[in-house]
Amino acid sequence: MVVGDFESSLGTVVVGSGPGGYVAAIRAAQLGQKVTLIERDNIGGTCLNVGCIPSKALIQASHHYNSVLNSPFAGINSENATLDFTEVQNWKDNHVVKKLTEGVKFLLKKNKVDVLEGSGYFMDENRIRVMNEYGGDTYRFENVIIATGSTPIEIPGFKFRKRVLDSTGVLNLKEVPKKLVVIGGGYIGSELAGVFANLGTEVTILEGQSSILPNFDKKSVSFVEKSFKKLNVTIETNALAKKAENAEDSVTVTYEVDGKEKEIICDYVLVSVGRKPNTNELGLERVGIKTDERGLIVVDEQCRTTLEHVYAIGDIIPGLALAHKASYEGKVAAEAISGHDVAVDYKAMPAVCFTDPELAATGLTKEEAKSKGYEPKVSEFPLAGNGRALSMNKAEGLVQIISDKNTGEVLGGQIAGVNASDLISEITLAIETSATIEDLSLTVHPHPTVSETIMEAAEVGLGLPIHI
Repeated sequence: MVVGDFESSLGTVVVGSGPGGYVAAIRAAQLGQKVTLIERDNIGGTCLNVGCIPSKALIQASHHYNSVLNSPFAGINSENATLDFTEVQNWKDNHVVKKLTEGVKFLLKKNKVDVLEGSGYFMDENRIRVMNEYGGDTYRFENVIIATGSTPIEIPGFKFRKRVLDSTGVLNLKEVPKKLVVIGGGYIGSELAGVFANLGTEVTILEGQSSILPNFDKKSVSFVEKSFKKLNVTIETNALAKKAENAEDSVTVTYEVDGKEKEIICDYVLVSVGRKPNTNELGLERVGIKTDERGLIVVDEQCRTTLEHVYAIGDIIPGLALAHKASYEGKVAAEAISGHDVAVDYKAMPAVCFTDPELAATGLTKEEAKSKGYEPKVSEFPLAGNGRALSMNKAEGLVQIISDKNTGEVLGGQIAGVNASDLISEITLAIETSATIEDLSLTVHPHPTVSETIMEAAEVGLGLPIHI
């Protein structure tokens, strides 16, 4: 704070308290740094408050409701299932999100991290101004870690207002819509389409590319498409969304497919075509911090920007916009500030889509492995051959392991199926430790578990399959 000619020093400053920022702050404090965290909204950032966590809560609740309403198990009748969406939202907000945000606040306090409310703006290379509704104060700093995250992209003809919503707006709906149009069939759009389809909403997905979830293996995506078909979800690919016209109690969406213009009248529109980095209002240009054409901050292998004592992590730097990637980078940046010999290593970065079934991927695809000079081999095992998956009535899906034909080294993996989000960690660890498919096949897996599918896929790769 400015007092006459004196400005107090904050030591290491972290701007943004999402999964990258709060993790960076805690790790920096653990390493003996004096740490101040600046947050303009809510501790926990987008992921914890209006993203990863609340969406997964609604996903889980919607699956439970649908399975109760339409029990997949023979002999179990559950015709009297009811839905109180207000109570579901209350549970999500107060028993999931609030509990976790309070937990993060406790951890920050425990690690003696000071928290300032407001937006950070660089005044020069060693001073940052923190502005809020009450005014602003200027502070000196030694190092800064920028972790300001991203916001949903607004597209022409679809201004966010009334019934045209971003993911935050959809997650906070007060009622279950009868009809919902989802623009963008990526992971956010597909996850939330699944939520409301499970709750009984008539859902239409408009995807500009030739397939939904284009970043995942086509064979894996086919299981999600089949699931959507069962839920009567309409998927329009190669669709160009043109405009939305709000009425009092509805919205009309105009789009184009194969040169033909179409219209849908629905209750709400979810626009989920991607996110943009929050880098425009930081004053980066004042201090010479370089950004690329997309507004992403240019960093080195330690997440250091073009200003030596300023670091950047998460959605505002190149790479996948993933919460766990931001947390990982936050630790690297904090340790680099403390003088540790560290660098980011993206050898295996898992990604998960919580659709039904779940999709997960890690490491290299077959095509990426080829481009890097490997001779890739793809080994598959279907969940239909797994006893645990069958007993759960969740036998849709498969495990794919990509290995090098010459050495057997595990290079990548794709999983479609129940618990894929948990199973992908085993393949990620195999890649990080340069394990081979023989190592996976010789690792004893407990029976009956879905994890056995990884061992089985490895045995397929060795030409010694037991259950296929």
